[in-house]
Amino acid sequence: MIRSSWIQNSRPMPAAKIHLTLAFLGSLDERQRKDAIAAAGQVRGTAIGMVIDTVGSFRGAKVGWAAPAGAHPGLVALQSALAEALRGREFALEDRAFTPHVTLVRKIGRPVPRAPLAGIEWRSDALTLVESTGDGRYEARESWKLGGELGPGRSPRLRPPG
Repeated sequence: MIRSSWIQNSRPMPAAKIHLTLAFLGSLDERQRKDAIAAAGQVRGTAIGMVIDTVGSFRGAKVGWAAPAGAHPGLVALQSALAEALRGREFALEDRAFTPHVTLVRKIGRPVPRAPLAGIEWRSDALTLVESTGDGRYEARESWKLGGELGPGRSPRLRPPG
């Protein structure tokens, strides 16, 4: 159970900004943006269908998140292929293990203990390069279809609406 005291005065993520990050690149100049697009364009992966069923937080970042309880092989392979392609184009990525999660709230006052959550189905049939603009918006720059079928009720891409 999530107690409201854990997230009092926090900043919930707007629905249009909900996403799952595979690689954080920071600010990019035009050449780097083109290199990121070229790298991501080389990546092949399968459509993702998984269940997000755990909540918790990152203490240092004061972020509350939801995540799958276990590793999804297709997602891990997609992230690994993207990281390899980006490093091949001289991008310096974070030197830590990939921890798939969806940020729900920022600036939490207290850590949220890891706990089970009623499962939420997360589906994606695309890899999308999204840029965080200086005014707080997220803009999709390029998107690539992932292979494979998700079955009935195919969902939209990871791209934020708008």
